[in-house]
Amino acid sequence: MTEQSGVRLQKVLASAGVGSRRACENMIAQGRVEVDGALVTTQGVRIDPATAVVKVDGARVPLAESGLVYLALNKPTGVVSSMRDPDGRADLSDYVADRSERLFHVGRLDTDTEGLILLTNDGQLAHRLTHPSYEVPKTYVAEIRGPVGAHVGRRLGAGVELDDGQARADRFRVTGRSGHRVMVEVVLHEGRKHIVRRLLAAVGHPVQRLVRIELGPVRLGELPLGGTRELSSTEISALYAAVGL
Repeated sequence: MTEQSGVRLQKVLASAGVGSRRACENMIAQGRVEVDGALVTTQGVRIDPATAVVKVDGARVPLAESGLVYLALNKPTGVVSSMRDPDGRADLSDYVADRSERLFHVGRLDTDTEGLILLTNDGQLAHRLTHPSYEVPKTYVAEIRGPVGAHVGRRLGAGVELDDGQARADRFRVTGRSGHRVMVEVVLHEGRKHIVRRLLAAVGHPVQRLVRIELGPVRLGELPLGGTRELSSTEISALYAAVGL
């Protein structure tokens, strides 16, 4: 990037919502800003916001000019985790048909599972979020039939032998009861097919309903079923941090 081309760094930071332009200039002067791995402490540096990796205090800043899109979708049951289903079933593209970007999904949810799934055109982030070596945790709420003994959590934490190898839950807890209906929360970092359903069935509690409520630092929150929202810059930065970007 030459001195004449590109956009001034403080302007890029301000456009990304980091702070006012004056506040961003102070951050640069204080040695808190990196561009492509190099510390920047002088004013007037110009960058290409479409390709530059900018960090403030070590946290990557999603740049408004990058053209990258990050969406959360509350997937209903019966929807295939695909951007195009050859059999003509309802798929994820039905919920972003009004967008011009070519989006793809981050991981999958079973057709009969609802809840949080991410859609993006950031291939590098999507790859790392789905790669098992980064161990990004996923949180699910399941409805099962009770009672649920204390041994269930211990078994899930110790590991259960499935037909494709051992699997374990990082955390398990009961969150509510109503008669024989019990709501439990399961946290795990792997993404084998039907893994939550298979784990709970293996300890004697087949799943009656399953919802993913968190993927790493992103929460489903009050997003309505079938609704989408753009991730906040804080959420995107946290996702970058979770996978070392």
